[in-house]
Amino acid sequence: MDIDNNAFKSIEAIIQSMTPAERANPDLINGNRKKRIAAGSGTGIPEVNKLIKQFEDMRKMMKMMTTGNMKNMMRNMPGMRR
Repeated sequence: MDIDNNAFKSIEAIIQSMTPAERANPDLINGNRKKRIAAGSGTGIPEVNKLIKQFEDMRKMMKMMTTGNMKNMMRNMPGMRR
């Protein structure tokens, strides 16, 4: 699979623009913090929102996997329904 290295650079820049507290607890990130992170990383607020959403989705999926709730996880994934 070919993945653009520039995509990783922007993700890294967004994460590096966060404070250690924001990295540890993304729930702290409000509108003003998103603006600061976007400005510091050279990206836009939509890119910051996208990264936070992806993180939340991954956290939910990992939680489902650790609780043994694989049926619900598969049901919630697009294209995985019977």
